[in-house]
Amino acid sequence: MAKVFTIPVPPDTQRAKRVRKSDSRYVEGQRLLVGAMRYLAQTDPSKNRPAITLLSDHFRNNFRMSDRPQHQQ
Repeated sequence: MAKVFTIPVPPDTQRAKRVRKSDSRYVEGQRLLVGAMRYLAQTDPSKNRPAITLLSDHFRNNFRMSDRPQHQQ
């Protein structure tokens, strides 16, 4: 029978909290993908459906739902 040992580590209250900043390139990438999907859907939705699906899958798999643009245009 195996035994698991854990060494409790108390949280370090003296350590400064990290300030989270959004990366403007990341947000701009989201905006570009949405703009590309919108353009493809407006020009010829039936012919561009595979491209829209590809971009949509990329968007859903690589970006978090909690990401928001820094400012709306």
